[in-house]
Amino acid sequence: MSSSSSQPLTGRRIWIAGIGGAGMSAYALLAHAWGAEVAGWDRVDTPYLAHLSRIDVAISPEPPEPPDGWEVYVSTAFAGRVAGRPRATLLAELVSLRPSIVVAGAHGKTTTSAMIAFCLDRLGLDPAFLIGGDVPQLGGNARAGEGWLVVEGDESDRSVAALRPEIAVLLNVDLDHHTTFASLAEVEGLFAAWLAQVPHVVRAEQLEPVDLVLAIPGEHNRRNAAAALAALELAGVEGAERVIVEFTGVGRRLQRRSERVFDSYAHHPAELAADIAAVRNGGRVLALFQPHLYSRTRYLAHEFAVALASADAVCVTDIYPAREEPIPGVTGRLIVDELARVRPGMRIGWAPALEDAARIVSAWARPGDTILTLGAGDVDSVVDLL
Repeated sequence: MSSSSSQPLTGRRIWIAGIGGAGMSAYALLAHAWGAEVAGWDRVDTPYLAHLSRIDVAISPEPPEPPDGWEVYVSTAFAGRVAGRPRATLLAELVSLRPSIVVAGAHGKTTTSAMIAFCLDRLGLDPAFLIGGDVPQLGGNARAGEGWLVVEGDESDRSVAALRPEIAVLLNVDLDHHTTFASLAEVEGLFAAWLAQVPHVVRAEQLEPVDLVLAIPGEHNRRNAAAALAALELAGVEGAERVIVEFTGVGRRLQRRSERVFDSYAHHPAELAADIAAVRNGGRVLALFQPHLYSRTRYLAHEFAVALASADAVCVTDIYPAREEPIPGVTGRLIVDELARVRPGMRIGWAPALEDAARIVSAWARPGDTILTLGAGDVDSVVDLL
């Protein structure tokens, strides 16, 4: 590949607000590798910044003024605080510069994207990838290879609608972002309009789970693997079934952290139910759940309770707010009260602070139990207390 095609962003200067996030850090790495001068800011240090050692990153409570003359792109988390273009604009350009596979849907897109990139890597096809989680077998969440670009698409801010890949994978459709969409029908409409613009489409819900022994547990991962293999077949890739069984997963996606503890980014009732089922091995399952977003908790408290009722004991913490302001009367206690109604007599704990919740669950545990930490916030920070 010529230097002009391998570094198509040469001469560009790009400044990113929220550069430490899983997505924006990946965009920064790829833009830099493709020739752009890149810098940025974030409010706190994050593990993803370790991959950006050659990029100037400012860490401060408030954003600095972007350099004059630079293109400014803003993470959804900081929209309204920093003037600039939305992240969708940058991602859409990156996708346009390389034959791409975009994986979308409410659940499973990080794992499925990683599966596709892993297979391409192990088959010697040198993928580029932008994935919303750390993939230990691939050395991070992003890479600037010379082959297919594999991208995790996100509907939470509608940014997936701007992407024009060669191949799209739609895993499933669910109402997960209540401040963005008013109804499930609205989510379905977004995906339908997007897929109409893509030449080749995989609809995972039309596929059977793979009949393979995978290195990661769960029926949902057998479905993710089916979607990954279908996308690779559309891309003309042979031999993927042979290597996908070696894929060991993504950080915080049902990740084994010790002999008895699994950690999961699951933050929607369907994901909680799938992960609880996946880790069952004959013993008890003890769940420590940190709800994510006030809006999601308010609208899905009952559904969360139904999902958590499939565990043997549950401790719920207060809500990880992320980008939202508090809603009066909405706390993790809503889920606790609903769970008590859904499954009377179940052992349930309510501990607003993570450390207290971890101590409660640890005190419950006995030999043979599996402990599952669940949530898209910082619940993984207390794994060592379990």
